[in-house]
Amino acid sequence: MRRLMCLTAAVLGPSALWGDDWPQWLGPQRDGVWRETGIVARLPREGLRIRWRSPVAEGYAGPAVADGKVFVTDWRRSPDAKKPGNPFDSRTIVDGVERVHCLDAHTGRTIWVHEYPCAYKVSYAAGPRCTPTVARGRVYTLGTMGDLRCLDADSGRLVWQRNFPKDFGAKVPVWGYAGHPLLDGDRLICLVGGEAGSLAVAFDAASGKEVWRSLTTTDEGHGCGYAPPVIAEAGNARQLIIWHPEGISSLDPLTGKEFWTVPFKLRSGLSVPTPRLSGDRLFVTAFYNGPIMLQLAQDRPAARILWRARENVNERRTEGLHSIMSTPLLSDGHIYGVCSYGQLRCLRMDTGERLWESLLATSPRGKPKEERWGNAFLVAHGDRCFLFNEHGELILARLSPEGYEELDRQRLVEPTNPLVNRPVVWSHPAFARKCVFARNDREIVCASLAANE
Repeated sequence: MRRLMCLTAAVLGPSALWGDDWPQWLGPQRDGVWRETGIVARLPREGLRIRWRSPVAEGYAGPAVADGKVFVTDWRRSPDAKKPGNPFDSRTIVDGVERVHCLDAHTGRTIWVHEYPCAYKVSYAAGPRCTPTVARGRVYTLGTMGDLRCLDADSGRLVWQRNFPKDFGAKVPVWGYAGHPLLDGDRLICLVGGEAGSLAVAFDAASGKEVWRSLTTTDEGHGCGYAPPVIAEAGNARQLIIWHPEGISSLDPLTGKEFWTVPFKLRSGLSVPTPRLSGDRLFVTAFYNGPIMLQLAQDRPAARILWRARENVNERRTEGLHSIMSTPLLSDGHIYGVCSYGQLRCLRMDTGERLWESLLATSPRGKPKEERWGNAFLVAHGDRCFLFNEHGELILARLSPEGYEELDRQRLVEPTNPLVNRPVVWSHPAFARKCVFARNDREIVCASLAANE
């Protein structure tokens, strides 16, 4: 039997034997959907089988899983570095080292570690924000202070590097670089900021050379913003959607030429959750400004506002969906997402009308409570949803226009980040190889979700 399994692995490769990969932010198609089969219908009463645990340091960045390896970034604070007394402090320099870890996906064993000195001067100085992107034998990482690196995935050898403040005169956003790079063909597209129309820049993925740059920002504090770029196929064209603190823009991904921009000036530059597409609809949501739905034209690259929710007067009492971190799910004419104080909400896609809300998903079991920036990450799987909340709990639930139906939950990691008024985990897990990979500021954990275990 062992010989047969080895022969099968040699013929089909590791992904075929062990399951699907999660090679970038929000998964293989960058849409927050896990399509792997053979997954548990309910979480086992005795708890999920923990396959391995491996130590890491501080970080908000979720892991990527590809070709039998797990890639995760962290930041190791220098032993004598003093933490800022206020987490909002973006003036104090804190010395440390950013690292890229490559682990064996089956055992958690360290294969290699790449590190470089990186002093932080940002709010919430607790590690990198961006999930690695893995493709064609290379891994691309973007650090908090704008260090873009391409590494050989097998060895960790540095292939090329860029530094956004040095190379483009960019000012690091208040909360650091958080827009997960997008690999589109042979171009790696990043939000950079800086001078001479370089809000968005495309790099040659193999060499790191600049291919094009586009758009200009006048936002001094938040620069290019924090939302990952996405591709939309609409209006008889492939469109690169860039949501930044001053508007929503569409570019030609090949040249950077601007197709259109819808102005959307944001308070505090909070373009964070990934823009979501459903057919010819494009949806974004901001903590203060709330949601806006665009209608994309069918015959050419163009857009108009379909609806926009009224901005909240009191950030605690909002009408629509005012997300701070969590990327919403769009399904069957409805929007599901986490609002400003942890309310999981359902809206009608056509109008923005709210149908229901629940605090259960973002609160510890049995203790529903509003919390500023209360958070849970949503990943669709068939007719169910996996949610990973800020308490380190994995939840299995059904979301429908009728309401929130929780099936099971289990804590995977302890909340360790103390920079808000409660300990939290603010890193997106990966779902791959019939497992969930979740991290906090001390460890990364692999737990099996296979139906036959």
